[in-house]
Amino acid sequence: MDFRELRFARALQFTVQEINNSSDLLPSITLGYHIYDTCASVPMAIKVALQLANGLDLVFNDTNSCAKSAAVPALVGDSTSTPAISISRLFGPFGIPQVSHYATCACLSDKRQHPTFFRTIPSDHHQAAALARMVKHFGWTWIGAVRSDSDYGNNGMASFLKAAEEEGICVEYSEAYYRTQSHSKLKRVVDVIRKSSARVIVAFMGAGDMRFLLEELSQQPPPPIQWIGSEAWVTDPQMLRYNFCIGAVGFAIPRSVIPGLRNFLLDLSPEQALKFPLLTEFWESSFSCSLKGQLGSSTGMPACDGTEDLRALQNPYTDTSQLRVTNMVYKATYAIAHALHGIVCNEKQCDKNIKVEPRQVFDQLKRVNITKNNYPVSFDTNGDPVATYELVNWQNQGDRSIDFVTVGQYDASQPKGQEFSLSRAIIWYDGGEKVPVSVCSESCPPGTRRAVKKGRPVCCYDCINCAEGEISNETDSLDCHKCLPEYWPNNEKDKCLPKPVEFLSWDEILGIILAAFSIAGSLAALSITIVFYKNRASPIVRANNSELSFLLLFSLTLCFLCSLAFIGRPTEWSCMLRHTVFGITFVLCISCVLGKTIVVLIAFKATLPGSNIMKWFGPPQQRLSVFGFTLVQVLICVLWLKISPPFPYNNMNHYKEKIILECSLGSAVGFWAVLGYIGLLAFLCFVLAFLARKLPDNFNEAKFITFSMLIFCAVWITFIPAYVSSPGKFTVAVEIFAILASSFGLILCIFAPKCFIIVFRPEQNTKKHLMRKVPLKAL
Repeated sequence: MDFRELRFARALQFTVQEINNSSDLLPSITLGYHIYDTCASVPMAIKVALQLANGLDLVFNDTNSCAKSAAVPALVGDSTSTPAISISRLFGPFGIPQVSHYATCACLSDKRQHPTFFRTIPSDHHQAAALARMVKHFGWTWIGAVRSDSDYGNNGMASFLKAAEEEGICVEYSEAYYRTQSHSKLKRVVDVIRKSSARVIVAFMGAGDMRFLLEELSQQPPPPIQWIGSEAWVTDPQMLRYNFCIGAVGFAIPRSVIPGLRNFLLDLSPEQALKFPLLTEFWESSFSCSLKGQLGSSTGMPACDGTEDLRALQNPYTDTSQLRVTNMVYKATYAIAHALHGIVCNEKQCDKNIKVEPRQVFDQLKRVNITKNNYPVSFDTNGDPVATYELVNWQNQGDRSIDFVTVGQYDASQPKGQEFSLSRAIIWYDGGEKVPVSVCSESCPPGTRRAVKKGRPVCCYDCINCAEGEISNETDSLDCHKCLPEYWPNNEKDKCLPKPVEFLSWDEILGIILAAFSIAGSLAALSITIVFYKNRASPIVRANNSELSFLLLFSLTLCFLCSLAFIGRPTEWSCMLRHTVFGITFVLCISCVLGKTIVVLIAFKATLPGSNIMKWFGPPQQRLSVFGFTLVQVLICVLWLKISPPFPYNNMNHYKEKIILECSLGSAVGFWAVLGYIGLLAFLCFVLAFLARKLPDNFNEAKFITFSMLIFCAVWITFIPAYVSSPGKFTVAVEIFAILASSFGLILCIFAPKCFIIVFRPEQNTKKHLMRKVPLKAL
């Protein structure tokens, strides 16, 4: 006998007695009841339902009228979903309302199939959602699932699996078992559990089926398992004897107090027990004596002697410390009583002669909205109450016994995300408060992403490092995200950091070296200028066109100094200045060299008899040619700056992990036009100097100009591929190097020999020496 179910039946007796003694509810009207034991059997449930609908009359009604009312106006029950479904399908066409206290199958909320079904216990739809939310809350993504192979288990597990999938939870296995199935089936389920890698199992089972499963598991040392239970077994006191389930957690109907119920249950005498077969069986089973033996029947047990005391018993019938489902019986009975009250009573009195039809009770039940002992009783359009649960944990007590401890709540009426709450610490299966781990794969840390293993559930994955330029800043990230173009991942790839900006700066070694050479070159040019100025009357200075020499030295000084504009953070002004100043100063420089070359050629032509060519290229014409050549470059630069000037540009294409701050050319045509014009003048100068290299003079400047132009052209020809292929700030360094190299080439080839003679060979600094013809070599 299930003593807990007997307590439910006795609770109905107590509630009817309390209603009959009430002066407010159904005054002067006495309720009666029939209590049947369906034995959790569908055939028995159908037999009982037919008896309740038709009465106990065994005579077949062969009249033409089938308008006879049902034998009962309403039913409380059944305790399990499958018999309740069978009864509901039978009662529905007759309009007989059924209020269940323990049938939780979500399928019973379907009003098309179960139009007259109500219940005071929440639907499994809510319990399944609550279980999935709890599993997700504790981070379990790899679980096992077992269920009763019944309407309760199959429908409840289907709802849970759907909710679990939405929460991203993977189920390693889902096994079903019913207590009437073969032992081999049970053994197979147990083997699956033992071999499983999931450490958390959700059991959506009836108490009877769960008892068989735990009994089989206890035959050998069970594996360490964290049990998650449904309300059907997780608060069943008879389950507490399986102490290896300590730490089990599950949702249960809220604990309640029903005043007077305990005394009613215990105030049962042998005489009262003899009146009801169920109570007789309970008495004899509890005290191992025969009540019937007192009347002379032989049962094989000693006769009860009247000293038996129910208060000394400790079993589910006498245990009223956990009144959960019992309160659902209490609420169901009161709901039917209030429905009847609404039919037969008005504001003044009740009429016991009114014929009550089941349809009337059904209509009134839909309107019931009362509170009894602080417990609300109402039904929604599906016949369901508001879903509220307590989270129950099996915990060791001080006397080493195991008891149910409430550790949290679930209220489906709360806003989404706030339904589940914890009120105290949970003790898990290992006796500790640390949440156990049940995952197929360890969490992927930030900086990695999950990659599902082929042929495995989504919870089984490998952790793959994020690709270059991508990060993940969350644990178990499904994807890595690209950083913005201005950012780059750190080494852990969990954060995007601003890319370092690179340019040729003043405080780095390369910049310092180039700046030092630039200043050294300009100082060298200034020093030569001073030497030339002090010796401006000397023959060697006068012979080499002192005016163009001083202008050339000035332009070379500017060439050396313009390279400084290429160092430092590029700005809008520095970008425009560096290329235009470079282009103009170099054209000024080459123009001076070209002028000197032309002067050399014309000078020797002028020595021929009858030649007056010098008057066409005198100092004014020389100055005008330099100005004209330079003006062309100025016009090119003005057009470049007007149409598409250079500007600072963050180059993020060359390097992925850093930004090159450089000067964009703006117009590539403008840049190459500037260089092309310089190259054209340099080439022209080189050709003229080459032609004048063998003119018979002791100090023929054309040879030095030829060498200087050869160096100049070589530098700028090699500059082009080096400039195009150099990465980042080295592009700027290559351009500075080309400027310095060509400038040093000019100053060394053209002015160094003259300075050497002026300073170290003053005896050669005479007109006679300069005018002396160089003797021809013997053939």
